[in-house]
Amino acid sequence: MKLSVSSYSFHSAIRTGEITQFDTVAKAKELGFSAIEFTDLTPKHGETPTLEEQKDMARRLRTEADRLGMTINAYTIGANLFCTGEAADAEVKRLCDQLDVAALLGAKVMRHDVCYRLTKDGCGRSFNLMLPTLAANIRRVADYAATLGIRTCSENHGYIAQDSDRVERLFNTVAHDHYGILLDMGNFACADEDSVTATSRLAPYAIHVHAKDFVKHPFAEHFEGGFETRACNRLEGCAIGEGHIPVAQCLAILRRAGYDDYVSIEFEGAGSPYVGIAKGRDFLLALGVNP
Repeated sequence: MKLSVSSYSFHSAIRTGEITQFDTVAKAKELGFSAIEFTDLTPKHGETPTLEEQKDMARRLRTEADRLGMTINAYTIGANLFCTGEAADAEVKRLCDQLDVAALLGAKVMRHDVCYRLTKDGCGRSFNLMLPTLAANIRRVADYAATLGIRTCSENHGYIAQDSDRVERLFNTVAHDHYGILLDMGNFACADEDSVTATSRLAPYAIHVHAKDFVKHPFAEHFEGGFETRACNRLEGCAIGEGHIPVAQCLAILRRAGYDDYVSIEFEGAGSPYVGIAKGRDFLLALGVNP
């Protein structure tokens, strides 16, 4: 396995203006990484960019990465693929445009989200009812990705398509050679699922991995801090190795399944992102992940 860090891990420093998204390449290099993953390119933080602005930034990031001897291993974006007709055409086109951005970055993997919420009527009432529409739209995006030599994937993310059994059903329904799973070993906790059991189920389908850790807090009516899980428990982000996610065991499961690609750190804790990222880096290196 090879070590990477997501630009998302620097979000607190980006939000305060301490650094820019562009600066994360050099920061990752300073922290001892040889690869970085990017999330939704935003040349001007807080402003919605045009596609041409994103493409220009992708070219500049690729040049900077090459200068520093860094690999841009993945690109991750948001998406809502529970839509039909003209709305589906527009969202599929937007994702295909983002695949062009991924190609300019040199990324071989692009993660897109699937959906974010249920509705009160129609096929949006349950994941099973949404599944045919989601799969059909994902296949259209994967078809274009194949022409670029990029693999697409979706993550256990967003409460709806988060449980491992739902993610596995999505993978099997899409049934496309250029589509796989981004396995985030921490995100299962957002749906109150055991990460070991979930990783065991999805490891054979993983084409990219996020390492993440949380401190888990059981339901308490007046608890403050962190964020709620689907079952109203709470999670607080922390450095990898300092929480309750069995990261070492999840990595062992992935190795046994034959996974030998990038593991990207996603740090969501409080305090300095540089300290949190460095702690996660050291923890994963000690577990045999290659720098």
